[in-house]
Amino acid sequence: MSVHKTSVYLSDEEIARLVNLAEREGTSQAEVIRRAIRLYDPGRHPDRNFSLIGSADGPGGSVGDLTENALLEGFGT
Repeated sequence: MSVHKTSVYLSDEEIARLVNLAEREGTSQAEVIRRAIRLYDPGRHPDRNFSLIGSADGPGGSVGDLTENALLEGFGT
């Protein structure tokens, strides 16, 4: 494996986060960046189904689609 030096321009906020991550993990800033690059996968999208209605097998949907009565069920109304 060969290693190459590169430069990256970061904002003050990004530098602060990088410093914090490296200190917290007890590693170098370069290792934090290398790990982030190895883990980065733009083709992988996490499950974004945050449905509150329906079941895992059901159609899902939005809490905004529920009627007021359905939202109040179980609250003594």
